[in-house]
Amino acid sequence: MDETILIEILKGIGRLFINPLMYIAIISAIYLGYRRVKRERRFFNRRILGGWSELKNMLVMGFVLSVIISVFSLVIGLTVSLELLTVVFVVSLVALIIYTYHLLSPAIVMAIAFCMLAIMQWQNWTYSIGPLELNGTDAVTNLVMTVPILTGLLLMAEGILIRRYGGRFASPIMETTKRGLNGIGYYSKQLWVLPVFTIIPGNGIQSFAPFWPQFTVGAEQFSLIVFPFIIGFQQMVRQKLPMNVYPQMGRSIVMIGQFVLIVGLTAYFSPVLGAAALALGAISRTVIGIYYSRAEDRNSYAVMRSDRGVMIAGILPNSPAEKMGLLAGEVIKRVNGQDVYTEEDLYKALQINAAHCRLEVLDHAGELRLAQHVVHRDDNYKIGLLVVN
Repeated sequence: MDETILIEILKGIGRLFINPLMYIAIISAIYLGYRRVKRERRFFNRRILGGWSELKNMLVMGFVLSVIISVFSLVIGLTVSLELLTVVFVVSLVALIIYTYHLLSPAIVMAIAFCMLAIMQWQNWTYSIGPLELNGTDAVTNLVMTVPILTGLLLMAEGILIRRYGGRFASPIMETTKRGLNGIGYYSKQLWVLPVFTIIPGNGIQSFAPFWPQFTVGAEQFSLIVFPFIIGFQQMVRQKLPMNVYPQMGRSIVMIGQFVLIVGLTAYFSPVLGAAALALGAISRTVIGIYYSRAEDRNSYAVMRSDRGVMIAGILPNSPAEKMGLLAGEVIKRVNGQDVYTEEDLYKALQINAAHCRLEVLDHAGELRLAQHVVHRDDNYKIGLLVVN
């Protein structure tokens, strides 16, 4: 039996790539990168990260979390229904097509899928999609515990990904303040794919895919599917820097995931608690999104044009500016002994010394520090700074 399960795991990994949702997510990530690069070039005449960065982030960053959730799912025998995965597929597909990634939070996707299955069971509906038949009878009965547990795990993964990578891919956007000055907002819009092993009981898959392998435990038959759960995130920040907002937001989402997971486990004794956990998880995740959106309106900006010097809007990776430890939101007050107030002043001052640049910088606490670096003459315009004009 162990050898059979191992073979099924290897086959399940291979069959991940026949799921069209995977390819639609790849196309969406490429489009995200294209939109970001186009936007950065419009505002700053250069891009910060390559156009493939979103795709690499989507495919790589969630791999370890996928393995952890898959191991947990297989060890405890977390079974889901074919109906659930089908509805999750449809909801995720719609969210990707309409370009609304708020809907791709696991709390939202799973809650919508569970509600739709509950309606199917209530009305005893049955749908046929080609050879696939979705049966509303008992569609929810066996999911009141497994869906909250899976949702809690995916929510915790979402929070971890936002905390670690939300700020890394935040793209600066030039906006006009109510006083007519230029301010910088930071927009992060990302996708992550978490390929998770899921166990489907019965022989429902065999009805439309006879080639699909099964394994037997006792008298029960099961099929393994590696399903690509798509996690989406989009959030704008203005009043604070991304490094101060996204980690805090991620921690809040992790806490919601822990709550949903714990309550989902108690649904073994009281099924109604499973439905309550899903509802509270979806409501809490929505409230967090609304709270941060309302808190980051256009009343004030953490990064805007300053009378004290040149405000840094962004830093290009692997640039002299990054090596000097410069950060977005800091103010360059002097360059090579010259006061600077505009981007033109900055680059004129850099040319005073072709071999070395000396910057006096006001950090986030308003304290003056010194940053130095060797800059060759040809690199004066490649120092790697995006500034607020």
